[in-house]
Amino acid sequence: MLQALIFDVDGTLADTERAHLAAFNAAFAAEGLDWRWDEALYTRLLEVSGGKERIQHYWQQVYPERRDIDGNELRAFIDRLHEVKTAFYEEAVRQGAVQLRPGVLALIEAAQREGLRLAIATTTSPVNIAALLRVAMGPDWQRAFAVIEDASTAPRKKPHPQVYQQTLTRLGLPSAACVAFEDSANGLQAARACGLPTIVTPNAFTAHHDLRGALRVLPSLEGLTLPTLRQWHAEAVGAPA
Repeated sequence: MLQALIFDVDGTLADTERAHLAAFNAAFAAEGLDWRWDEALYTRLLEVSGGKERIQHYWQQVYPERRDIDGNELRAFIDRLHEVKTAFYEEAVRQGAVQLRPGVLALIEAAQREGLRLAIATTTSPVNIAALLRVAMGPDWQRAFAVIEDASTAPRKKPHPQVYQQTLTRLGLPSAACVAFEDSANGLQAARACGLPTIVTPNAFTAHHDLRGALRVLPSLEGLTLPTLRQWHAEAVGAPA
C-alpha cells in the first residue's frame, strides 16, 4: 500500500535551475571573477550534484595546474562564493523568480487530505529549500513534511543513495511503500538504488538524461491524481491497488 511520497527539490518541485544559474553568475561578478556560465555549460555542470561541488569541479577545469596544498584555501574560496550565490538566489525567489511546477501543489494537498506522509530528499541546502517553500507554501511549510533530508544531513550527493536511505529510515517505511519524484538521472539512480519506484519529470536541463528504470517519465505532475498514482505504484511493487 502506498504510504508516502518523497520529493526532490531543485528541478522537481520547481524549475529552479535558471535562477540558480543567474545567482552563480551574479556571485562570480560580485566576487570579481571573470567566470560566466551559459546554459550549455551549466547543463554539463549539473552532472555534478551540489553547488559547492560544481564550483570545485569548474575551478579544477579552469586552473588544472593550480594546487591547494592543504585544501583550506580552496574550501574557503568555495564556501564564500557559494554563500554569496545563495544570497542572490534567495533574493530572486523572494522576488517571485521561481514557482512550483504544474501539479506539484495539487498533488501535495491531495496526499495530505488522504493521510499520505510527505518527505523531502534533496542534496540542496536547507536555506535554498526554505527560500523556495516559504514563498510557495507559506511560513508553516515544514509542517507538511514528516521528514526533510538535505545537504546538511546527507552530505554524500546523488547519485549516492544516502539521502534516500536516511529518508526511509526516518519514515520507518520500506521502499515498496513509497514513491519518489525526481527530475534527473542522478536523482533517479539514487532513488532506484534504494528500490524506490520513481516518477521523473525532466526539465530543460535534464531532458537529455537516460531515465530508463523510472516508473513513469512525465512532462509535469499536472493532472496526476492519487488513484492513478496508487495504480502505478501497485503495478510496480506487485500489490493490489
